Amino acid sequence: MTARTLQGFMELLPQEQIVFNHMKSVIAHTYELFGFAPLDTPVLELAEVLLSKSGGETEKQIYEFKKGDTNLAMRFDLTVPLAKYVALYNNDLTFPFKRYQIGKVYRGERPQKGRFREFYQCDIDIIDRDELNIVYDAEVLAVIYTIFSKLELPAFKIYINNRKLLGGYLEHLGIADKTVDVLRLVDKIKKIPEEAFLGELKDLGLSEDKNNQLLKFIKINGLNNEIINQLEDLAVENDNFVTGLNELKTVIEQAQNLGMPAQNIKIDLSITRGLDYYTGTVYETFFDEYPQFGSVCSGGRYDNLSSVFMDKKFPGVGISIGLTRLFDQLRANNLLPIKALTPNKALIITQGEEYVSEAIKLAGSLRKANIPVDVMYRQCKFKKKMEYANKIGVPYLVIIGEEEVNTGVYALKDMTTGEQTKLTTTELIEKLA
Repeated sequence: MTARTLQGFMELLPQEQIVFNHMKSVIAHTYELFGFAPLDTPVLELAEVLLSKSGGETEKQIYEFKKGDTNLAMRFDLTVPLAKYVALYNNDLTFPFKRYQIGKVYRGERPQKGRFREFYQCDIDIIDRDELNIVYDAEVLAVIYTIFSKLELPAFKIYINNRKLLGGYLEHLGIADKTVDVLRLVDKIKKIPEEAFLGELKDLGLSEDKNNQLLKFIKINGLNNEIINQLEDLAVENDNFVTGLNELKTVIEQAQNLGMPAQNIKIDLSITRGLDYYTGTVYETFFDEYPQFGSVCSGGRYDNLSSVFMDKKFPGVGISIGLTRLFDQLRANNLLPIKALTPNKALIITQGEEYVSEAIKLAGSLRKANIPVDVMYRQCKFKKKMEYANKIGVPYLVIIGEEEVNTGVYALKDMTTGEQTKLTTTELIEKLA
């Protein structure tokens, strides 16, 4: 039998997995820093639950099967399981409910570059009963900024819009009945030529004059305050439009109060997130120098999370980072610090079998101080031990021989500089901590 892995499933070498796990840990820590509680829903759900909000291509991609008399399916995102969770436990939850979930999801897509059948999503959502304060939309911006800054990723911008603006403008133009179709077209405007965009608008039965007004609206550009001024100058007397503009101004202002640099937020009226799901603020995050990556973190505001399951209204706002895809793109472009094969700070080696017990005791002391270390039990030439230490990329080497056992002072070798010092156990802990 030939050993092979299914297409669309990612497996990593140890040095890559260490970096991947670090990224996942930074994301989780940042989510908790902003007060989000962890949640873990099952990978398998009743098919009727997962299919409750799906349709079109999504439904075709769901892994569905039968076990006995039960129709089961594997989760294709983390949003539908959250909707079920809130509907099921709303009487036990305290609102506003802030949750994060980092887990694998499954989609039966055709495997290709940047597309996976199994991948990690890292989601946050803030849910409330009846109404959700708009400041949470700004907090989500701050979360995205904090994560991408901590990960020391390439320069990025979070592009933001409010769907009420376009919806209100379409009402102002008298073409509100085309809102859903227009939103989906606007969502792909950066991927098609301008002429093609206007052609597809014409196919919707819209007049040339209204199409041109719509295109001019979407292309409003400049600094954030300049865009807001231009929107105000339109003097659109539409409640939806005015609400969207006020929300957008509030989100920008509060994001800066939360410590976000202005250069990392950019209003873009072409950002709509094509799904009907979103109703207000929408976000997409792009690397300045790598637009070919596409959006690496997206999401937005929605009116009612659990409408399929219950009558109660649960508005929310959230974002999702596709970690597997992000990691794959960064790795392919050599933008990740993939170095060490080990998470250990030090490797302990001995100059003879008789010193192994001392090495084990020292390892125990260091581990009690939360310092990850390993002991090399194989007895071979010192040169071979050094080669092993270099291959796994461990930062330090602790060498134990007769002198070290007798004095309780250990030789510590810096594998980067080659410098060697003598340290007690206490000093080792201080050095490696």
